[in-house]
Amino acid sequence: MTEPASTSSAPPPAAEKRCEDSTEDEVTSKKPRLESCDRDDTDNKLEARLGGILCCAVCLDLPRSAVYQCSNGHLMCAGCFTHLLADARIRGRDSHMPQLPLEISRSSPTRNLAVEKAVSELPAECQFCGQKYPRNSLDRHEVELCEERPVRCQYNVLGCGWRGPHHDVSSHEQQCQHPTHTGAQVFSHLQRQAETAEEASKTFNQIMSVLSFEKITFNDLQLKPYRTDEFIHKLFYETSRFSALGYQWVIKARLNDNQKDPHLTCNRFITYQLIVKSKPSSPMTVHFMILRGPFGDMRVDPHICQFEFTESGTESPFFALPLPDSAECNKLLAARIIDFRLMMGMVTK
Repeated sequence: MTEPASTSSAPPPAAEKRCEDSTEDEVTSKKPRLESCDRDDTDNKLEARLGGILCCAVCLDLPRSAVYQCSNGHLMCAGCFTHLLADARIRGRDSHMPQLPLEISRSSPTRNLAVEKAVSELPAECQFCGQKYPRNSLDRHEVELCEERPVRCQYNVLGCGWRGPHHDVSSHEQQCQHPTHTGAQVFSHLQRQAETAEEASKTFNQIMSVLSFEKITFNDLQLKPYRTDEFIHKLFYETSRFSALGYQWVIKARLNDNQKDPHLTCNRFITYQLIVKSKPSSPMTVHFMILRGPFGDMRVDPHICQFEFTESGTESPFFALPLPDSAECNKLLAARIIDFRLMMGMVTK
C-alpha cells in the first residue's frame, strides 16, 4: 500500500539557516546606522546647548574674538563691550549690562580665556560649502582650502570678469578668450586700472611732498572727552594746547557732526578741526594729518588735510577722521582718552 505524500509546509533545515542569517545581517546592518544617527543627534544637541550657554549676553551670538566676563559671570564679546562703553560715553551716563543694574567700566570685566578656547573648538558652517569645521580653523578653510570659495580668473587684469568656485577656475582659464585679445581690446581696461593705481598713489605722493617741506613737526596728543553747556549736553573732544610751527594750536573733534541722539544709530564717525590760538600775522597754508601714535592703537587711513589760516580764519573746517568702520569708532569712544600723532607741515612764502 502506497503512503500519501506529506503536505507539511515546513522549510528544510538549510532554508531555516539562511533565513536566520539574513535576519541577523539585517539587524546588524541597522544597528550601527541607528547608533550613528543617535550620536549625531546628541552632538548637535550638545553644540546647541553650549552655543546658548557661551553666547554673548548682549547680541546673543557666539564671540569671534575676545570674551569678557562681568562680576556676575555674564559673558560679552569684545564688540558689544566697547559698544556699551561708547553708548555710555555719548550719553554721559554709567554703562550697565542690558536688563541688569550691574555697572561696568573699562577695567571691571575680565577676559575669560576658557570660554574663548571652548568657543574656538565649536563647529561652524562654511559659508561656501556648508560643511562644519572648528571655528579656529574656519577662516583658513574659507580663504585657502574650500573648493567652493569664489575666486577670480587669473586674466582679470586683462578684463575678464569671471568669478566662480575654485574647482571651476582651471577649466575656465583653459577656455578664457582674454589672453588672445589684441592690445586695442584690452586698452580701455588697462587704462581704468592705471587710473585706480594713480588715485591710490596720490596720498603717498602728498605725504612725501609734506615731508619735504622746510617746516615740519610731529606732536603726540590726547583727545579728552568734554560736554557742552547746552540743555542737552553734547559730547565733544579737545586736546590741550600745544606748540607747533611757532604757534599755539588745539584740535577739536565731535561725533556724527553733532547730529541729534547719536546713541540711537549704529553708523558712527568722528570729525575733527585744527584751531590756531595765536593769531597769525600773515596768511599761512598748513598741511596736517592724524596718524596712529606710539601710545595708541587707532586704525586710521592716511589722509592729508589742508587749510589757509588767516587773522580772521583761525579754525579749519571739520574733516572726517578716516576710520575703517563704526566698530573702530566705538573702540575710540569707549576709551578714556584717544592717543594719536599729528603731523603738520608749512611752506614758507
